[in-house]
Amino acid sequence: MVFSYKHEPFTDFSLQENKDAFITGLAKVGAYLGQEYPLIIGGERISTKEKIVSVNPANHSQVIGSVSKANKQLAEKAMQIASETFKTWRKTKPEMRADILFRAAAIVRRRKHEFSAWLVKEAGKPWNEADADTAEGIDFMEYYGRQMLKLKEGVPVESRPSEFNRFSYIPLGVGVIISPWNFAFAIMAGMTTAAIVSGNTVLLKPASTTPVIAAKFMEVLEEAGLPAGVVNFIPGSGAEVGDYLVDHPSTRFISFTGSRDVGVRIFERASKVQDSQIWLKRVIAEMGGKDTIVVDKETDLELAAQSIVASAFGFSGQKCSACSRAVVVADVYDTVLNRAVELTKKLMVGDPAYQENFMGPVNDQAAFDKVMSYIEIGKQEGKLMIGGKGDAREGWFIQPTIFAHVAEHARIMQEEIFGPVVAFCKARDFAHALEIANNTEYGLTGAVISNNRSHIEKAREDFHVGNLYINRGCTGAIVGYQPFGGFNMSGTDSKAGGPDYLIQHMQGKTISEMF
Repeated sequence: MVFSYKHEPFTDFSLQENKDAFITGLAKVGAYLGQEYPLIIGGERISTKEKIVSVNPANHSQVIGSVSKANKQLAEKAMQIASETFKTWRKTKPEMRADILFRAAAIVRRRKHEFSAWLVKEAGKPWNEADADTAEGIDFMEYYGRQMLKLKEGVPVESRPSEFNRFSYIPLGVGVIISPWNFAFAIMAGMTTAAIVSGNTVLLKPASTTPVIAAKFMEVLEEAGLPAGVVNFIPGSGAEVGDYLVDHPSTRFISFTGSRDVGVRIFERASKVQDSQIWLKRVIAEMGGKDTIVVDKETDLELAAQSIVASAFGFSGQKCSACSRAVVVADVYDTVLNRAVELTKKLMVGDPAYQENFMGPVNDQAAFDKVMSYIEIGKQEGKLMIGGKGDAREGWFIQPTIFAHVAEHARIMQEEIFGPVVAFCKARDFAHALEIANNTEYGLTGAVISNNRSHIEKAREDFHVGNLYINRGCTGAIVGYQPFGGFNMSGTDSKAGGPDYLIQHMQGKTISEMF
C-alpha cells in the first residue's frame, strides 16, 4: 500500500527533548570529523592521492573530512560503468525503484538530527535551516517515489477500432548530477533520486565545499539496497571532471543547480554534438535569482518587515530564493525600512552550532570576498543602514546588511550577491513597484505583501517569476506544495518537487498496435 504524501514536519526546538536530540546529533558528527571518504564507482571504493578537504565555514581551521578527488580517467571509468548498469537498471520495476527511495527516506528520518548536524558543521547552517534542509531531502524522496508510481503506466491516449495505442515514459540514460553547496543535502538528494527513480543511472559530482554530506548520503543509498553502479560518487574539479562529463558523448542529460554563469556555460557546452553522440543532451538547470518582496501601502507593515528580514538573512542570504530587493511604495517606505532595521539589530550572528545564533557564516573565502565587494559597491549606490562589516579571522562571518534609497538600476539591485545583503528601493505606487520587480534578468521567486485584492490579482498576472508568494516571505518552498523553479536566467523552470519534474528525466514513447 502506498500512503498519500505529506511533507516531513519541521522540528520544534522549543521542546527540550528536541534540543537534547539535536545536541546529541552534533556530538555524534563531532566524533566523525576529519575522516577520509573514497570515491564510489560501481560499488568499488577508490582512494586517490589528491583530496578535496572540507572545512567548517564557521571555523575554517577545523577539517570536516577529506574526500578523494576524481580525475578524467576515473570519470571515464564511472561513465562506462554507469552506461553498462543502465542496460539493466532501466528495465527494473518502477515499484522497486520507488521502494528504494522510500527506504532511503526512512533511514534519513531515523538519522535526521545527524544529517542536520552535518549541515551545521559542513554547510554552516543554523539549526532551523539545517532541519528544514534535511526534511526537504526526505520530502523529495517520498514525493518522487510516489510520482513514479503514478507515471509508471504512462498517460491514456485515444484508440480507434482495430487499433490500440499506448503512451508511456522511458528513462533517458546516464545523467550527470552537479549539485550545489547551499542545500547540500536536500537538492543533492532530490536531483539524484529523481534521476534514478526514473530509471536512469547517475554520476554524482557534489559541490566541492560540501562533499562529505554527499558521501554520507551514498551510505544511505547503499543501505537502502540501491544496486552498485546506479549512482557513482565522483567529486572533483568542475574545470576538469565537470567539463569532461558535460562534453561526453555518452552523457544523456545534465542536472545542475548553481550560479547563472556556470549554468549558461553548461548549457552552451551541452548544446554541442560530439563525435559518436546520437542525441541532443537535455539540461535541467536552476541558476539563481534576484528576488523581490513588493510592499503595498494597504497591508500589514509588521508582516512586511518580518518577511523581508527573514527572507533576506535566513542562511545568510545564501539561497537562490533569498530576498535581495525590497521594493516599497513611497507611502509606507520609511516605516517598513525603519522596522526592518530594528528587527535586523536583534539578529545574532555566530557559530551555528549554538541555537541562539540566527545567522552563521557564508560558504568560503571566495563567497566572503564577493559579498564584501558588493557591500563596498552598495556604499556608493545607497545609504548603509545597518551591517556592512565582515570578519574572516576564524569563520567567514558577515553582518546582515541593509542599504536604503537604492536606484532601481543600481548593481546591487540587478546582480546576484548571494549573501546577507538587501537593497531597499522606493516605488511611486504599486504599478511602479511591479515594474521594478520585473526589471531583472532573473525570474525565480517574488512576494507581494498587500491587502488590496486588485493589486494581488495584478501581481498574479504580471509579476514574472516562477514562484510568487502572497503575504509571506519569498523563501521556503515545500516539496509537493510549491513546486520550485524560475523563468529567464533563473533556469529551465523544471519545477523541483512538482508533478512534472520526473518527466524531465524521461522521454515519451508511443506504441500503436493494429489488430
